[in-house]
Amino acid sequence: MIDFPVVDSEVAAIAPSFRAISILVDANRATKGKIDSSVLRSACDFVSLGGPVWANAHMASWAEAYSRFGAKPNRTSCSAQALRKRVEKDGHIPSINPVVDLYNAVSLRFAIPVGGENFDAYVGKPRLSVADGTEPFDTVINGEAIVEHPAKGEVIWRDDLGVTCRRWNWRQGTRTRLDRIGGRMWFILESLETMPEEELDEAGNMLVGGLRQLAPGCEIYKHRVAAGQ
Repeated sequence: MIDFPVVDSEVAAIAPSFRAISILVDANRATKGKIDSSVLRSACDFVSLGGPVWANAHMASWAEAYSRFGAKPNRTSCSAQALRKRVEKDGHIPSINPVVDLYNAVSLRFAIPVGGENFDAYVGKPRLSVADGTEPFDTVINGEAIVEHPAKGEVIWRDDLGVTCRRWNWRQGTRTRLDRIGGRMWFILESLETMPEEELDEAGNMLVGGLRQLAPGCEIYKHRVAAGQ
């Protein structure tokens, strides 16, 4: 039984409709595969044509949730909104590596924040919680490695060592960053009430399908997460 991640009750009060799909992948015995290189481009084209019909409503829900914990969504929007804005401006986003391209494509196609993490770098379970302001966050600014701290009251993803993603899903840290296919990987697809339930399932299916192509023979454990569980 995979009994993570944990969603603290304080987060449930901020976004009671929060629900997500958690996907743990063990690729230690997997072979090397590949996916269609056009998957990211196709998702960008879909956004340029308008994207899913619920996209604007879902982004508005995330902006409201950010406002509830004191973030300014126009300055630090959720990850899905940030990706969409780049595509709307430039028509595309650059390729990074196959696994990041895959989960960015899922995010764009379904207007949903998607995070990918190196689970072998975690200490303890992933936890969605409200910061007290003392938690360390490893990041890079202007090419220099630094340690930041979240604002008190900020929604964060964290483990037993510190913050892994600030402002819910706005910026990932360097310690648990996923930069290759291999080992144990963890993904989280996060939604609010304005995204249809069946589309959340489809987003999870797209990600799982792509991961099986990238890492044939990998073991995948998928389960639902909800606020208040």
